Amino acid sequence: MTLVELDVVARWLHLLGLLVWIGHNYANVIQRPRYVAVDAMDAAATEQLFMQAARREHGTFRYASLVVLASGLYMLWFRGIVADALALRGQFAVLGLGVWIGLLMTANLWFVLWPHQKKVLGFVPAPHAERVRCTRVTFLSSRTNTILSFPAVFLMIAGAHAPMLF
Repeated sequence: MTLVELDVVARWLHLLGLLVWIGHNYANVIQRPRYVAVDAMDAAATEQLFMQAARREHGTFRYASLVVLASGLYMLWFRGIVADALALRGQFAVLGLGVWIGLLMTANLWFVLWPHQKKVLGFVPAPHAERVRCTRVTFLSSRTNTILSFPAVFLMIAGAHAPMLF
């Protein structure tokens, strides 16, 4: 496979990964538009909520974020602009800002949301009170990524396809 063919594959992987990752965030907002404190629920209802989250949240969207990140960085490298985009230099500053937001979203997902989500889902042992506390953290972390996805997508598309506007 040539580098040009690999670039086409990277574009498709980037798009499909983006649809899975961001689509999951949007679906999460639609399914649960506001935070519901689980400490007000009985233990059986709380456990049912945790298991519903386990079925919904089991890994696919987290790995989609890595596909989006890796394919995006590959596309920047292929064009020879990764350093300029990350340094926010010249016409690649807009694209680079979108990349930095995407990096922040990925870090938020893997280093804030996922460690707390593992406690909520029972993958990591935690007392019930800690699991309940972690539901709020995962809720806010997920909403943060959803909100950040709007400027990230806009800046990456505008930076790649309309740099003359900026």
